[in-house]
Amino acid sequence: MHQEKHLKSSEFIADVVIGMSDGLTVPFALAAGISSAVADNHIVTTAGIAEIIAGSIAMGLGGYLAGKTEQEHYASELTREYDEVEKVPEIEKQEIKDIFNEYGLSPQAQKVIVDELAVDKNKWVGFMMKYELGLEKPDANRARISALTIGVSYIVGGVIPLLPYFFTATPIEGLKLSAGITIVCLFVFGFFKSKVTGQPVLKGAIKVTVIGALAAAAAFFAAKLIGG
Repeated sequence: MHQEKHLKSSEFIADVVIGMSDGLTVPFALAAGISSAVADNHIVTTAGIAEIIAGSIAMGLGGYLAGKTEQEHYASELTREYDEVEKVPEIEKQEIKDIFNEYGLSPQAQKVIVDELAVDKNKWVGFMMKYELGLEKPDANRARISALTIGVSYIVGGVIPLLPYFFTATPIEGLKLSAGITIVCLFVFGFFKSKVTGQPVLKGAIKVTVIGALAAAAAFFAAKLIGG
């Protein structure tokens, strides 16, 4: 028996990717930059924790607002479609025919389908939302779930590059250990990110790793240059 395999929970995975990628990269770059300018690990960890808290809140809020905007947009378009079905039904029917015409259905088949859909206004509007506008009804809890997922993922990602500074004597020692651990985590994260999204895994892993390393290097040398 044939079974099709499709990626499930794509929204959840997308939120994890957003949170983890920024969580691994931004605190890592910040800690690297501070490490070149101070001699106390406490300063690095304090700044890092503050950034993780602020970053997770900001990222989570961004996810929440994006989710609410999606719901509001869907509701607005739904209202508009109901209004058009009521006021200009022939135009709406022709739009359905145009959709099926692209698939090569005969005019007779198009008419049968349109007449069947027009019997139930809710199904008619649902069809237009999905196949004319390409909109799926968003989950009512999407905004809250997205905010929580992105925020927690950011915290998890951000803690990884910061942990070594709690167990080393100097910021430079912490940076060396942090760089090694974070680069490995970036590679692994990039690998699995590419795997679940159907991208070339090695290319994706290298890309994520290089971006994170370049960001940290830029912050390190910028802070060193400014600090003299």
